[in-house]
Amino acid sequence: MNERLIKADGIEICTDSFGQQANPAILLIMGAQSSMIWWEEKFCQRLSEEGHFVIRYDNRDVGRSTTYEPGQPGYTFEDMADDAIRVLDAYKIEQAHIAGMSMGGMLTQMIALRHPERVLTVTLLATSNFAPHLPPMEEKVMNFFSNMGAIDWTDERSVVEFAIGRSRVLVGSKHALDENKVSLLTKREWARSKNIASMNNHGLLTGGESYLTRTGEISAPALIIHGTEDPIIPYEHGENLTNEILDSVLLTLEGTGHELHCDDWDIVIEAIAKHTSRKRV
Repeated sequence: MNERLIKADGIEICTDSFGQQANPAILLIMGAQSSMIWWEEKFCQRLSEEGHFVIRYDNRDVGRSTTYEPGQPGYTFEDMADDAIRVLDAYKIEQAHIAGMSMGGMLTQMIALRHPERVLTVTLLATSNFAPHLPPMEEKVMNFFSNMGAIDWTDERSVVEFAIGRSRVLVGSKHALDENKVSLLTKREWARSKNIASMNNHGLLTGGESYLTRTGEISAPALIIHGTEDPIIPYEHGENLTNEILDSVLLTLEGTGHELHCDDWDIVIEAIAKHTSRKRV
């Protein structure tokens, strides 16, 4: 790992990088309640081998980045979107390809609208602009997260059990759930977190609405990747993004849930490599 702690505007952002910095940059932004380790090292390494300098980082309130007291996030979605620019500035990168998953995909849309001059392309995985006509998350997901009050955030085993249960709800029928991998990643997350309970602040954030209603104004070429069995953000959300963004293409992952499963890495990495090699008009 090439971890680096960036200090800017009174906060700290923990980053990691893969590949040669002279190569075109891809910035990876993970979803809610998840640190950068869920962009798995092997995935990042393989992406860098396609000729890119890959950066992943911890959002606020996860991993080794700045955390806030649980229930009291002192920032907005706009602040999180601007954190991505702080990372690029620290690496002295003028323009980058931005890829975001779930909440990270929402932030990616915001970045493309707030800072279009810094964005070469966007890749939106399992995400949405949350237009009101789109279907809601499935009931099984709401039922699972409604029991989060029973989690003991001071106990590693309790947190691991939560992560495995979450993954079991989110996995698609095409893939087998690797409980051992989820357990190992969660234990790593536990070990490197400043305050793991603070991850729940992501569910309390405000802001972003004025940008998500303007998704159609995104000028950067967009690759939308979405599973047909996503129970949190149903597949129709991915189709809607494709219809909203003029220069976009949809990669459908049959039988995939709300996940970046290793079984899909070949097709996902190939699609991102092709997408990011495009010349922007």
